[in-house]
Amino acid sequence: MGKAVKYGTFAALGLALAVGGAPVVPSAKAADFYEGKTVTMLIGYGFGGTYGKYARLMSKHLPKHLAGAPNIIVQSMPGAGGLKSVNFAYNVLPRQGSHMFVPADSVVISQLMRPKKIKYNAPEFTWLGGTNQTNSIYVIRTDKGVKTWQDLKNTLVISGHTGPGSSSFLVPRLMKMTLGLKIKQIGGYKGSRKTILAMEQGEHDGTGFNWLAWSSIVPHWFKGEKKFAVPIMQLGHFTDPDLPNVPMMSDVVAPKYKAMIAFMATHGLIGRGLAFPPKVPKKLAKQLRTAFDKMVNSKAYKAEAKKRGLRVVASTGQQIQDVVNNGIKNADPKVVAQAAKIIFGK
Repeated sequence: MGKAVKYGTFAALGLALAVGGAPVVPSAKAADFYEGKTVTMLIGYGFGGTYGKYARLMSKHLPKHLAGAPNIIVQSMPGAGGLKSVNFAYNVLPRQGSHMFVPADSVVISQLMRPKKIKYNAPEFTWLGGTNQTNSIYVIRTDKGVKTWQDLKNTLVISGHTGPGSSSFLVPRLMKMTLGLKIKQIGGYKGSRKTILAMEQGEHDGTGFNWLAWSSIVPHWFKGEKKFAVPIMQLGHFTDPDLPNVPMMSDVVAPKYKAMIAFMATHGLIGRGLAFPPKVPKKLAKQLRTAFDKMVNSKAYKAEAKKRGLRVVASTGQQIQDVVNNGIKNADPKVVAQAAKIIFGK
């Protein structure tokens, strides 16, 4: 399994020097480039959530399908709901192929809604593939007496989040603004695990993460007669098979919000996957995409994912590239403006 470490300052890593120095041009053969190498996999959250879990799983299995079998280490750079690491990947990560990252699933919607805050252009990343697609689910502690989303019209809840680019911020904000629900948001949490732990300790009442985060970190919450928490809303393009009776936000909002909700749901299609920073050599990127596809379709990868409580709903690099490119190119400016105004007040 790849070693997991946490980023300190940019200077401590020496990455700025790596970018500024002479470029390293990989051979056309991945084996020539990766033989004996150590590869960095960057995540924008802590290690306890699904980003960390999938990254560690991929760091273990990807070398088995990659010529040269490099050692892969996972590094963490939390901040801004995962977007700090995306900005870093675009502007600082070396581009010769020895550094990759797990993009935040909000990269498209954040770029369109917050252009002044974003320092990347998502279509310029080379997307290698995705290992899971999932909806964002809003979950509330049962001791609040909330059984359905309609109960939040009369009951005030405190909702914790990890930053404005995260589903833990976006989902409750959308619910509050489109459905008139009594939700007060507080930020400052570092990753889904710490946010969920804070919820368990009573610091806040609920929040929105992808269903896999809930089911892998605290599956016991949703079992037995005395459940600790209940899912009351989901945001996505499909009903999660584990939650057939939890309403989709797209089905309950007024018609004037439906296009916006469909736009916001695109983050679920991006899922948990890998990408290169811009301008990594195309031949090397092609080989990485092939290795990624072999990995996510291998029996060993699927078996260990299942053992760890993780799902595999794979996407190819090209499929994600198309979603990202089309999302940026074809987004309706009016829908984007509506979303930005509702979520960020702009």
